[in-house]
Amino acid sequence: MSSSNERSDRLHELEIKAVLADDLLEQLNKAVFRQQQQIDALAQELRVLRQHLPQERNTLSIDQINELPPHY
Repeated sequence: MSSSNERSDRLHELEIKAVLADDLLEQLNKAVFRQQQQIDALAQELRVLRQHLPQERNTLSIDQINELPPHY
């Protein structure tokens, strides 16, 4: 009888661990999904900024380009 109870208890523990592991996996999947959305948004923002960068460089005069930063 004791052996049967031990198996039942062990099976119950394993089922609990499996449920907790499934829950953790779901949480991690959601976190990865949110992070990927943030990465995609940042990549898009970077593309937009890079598109504007050449336009800004073309509007600078030679004096502005050669001007030393304030700390010099």
